Amino acid sequence: MSNRFEQKGNQIFRLSDGAYRFISIAIFVTIAVLFFFAVDATGKSSISKQQESLESALARDIVQCYAIEGRYPPNIDYLEHHYGLTYDKTTFFVEYMPIASNLYPDVTVIKIRNN
Repeated sequence: MSNRFEQKGNQIFRLSDGAYRFISIAIFVTIAVLFFFAVDATGKSSISKQQESLESALARDIVQCYAIEGRYPPNIDYLEHHYGLTYDKTTFFVEYMPIASNLYPDVTVIKIRNN
């Protein structure tokens, strides 16, 4: 008496053990590569949002300083010490060039390239 779930004579397609291993490794590598690209894209999006947030915080603090003190801040350190500005200095470079005490300064936020 044979097992009714075994079909010895009617097998149409059969893979060897080596083919199963190859397919499972290929699927694993594909998933790992897709995961890597997803994490990389998320990280780039996060850095971009951090840069936008830093630019808006700088603008807000500069205007707040002018509204309270009647002059624009003399340098970026002044904003850090008196208005609580904090940012990741290893990720962003802030170029702050004051023009005059009554003119809005030239502010540039640059993402530092990390290798």
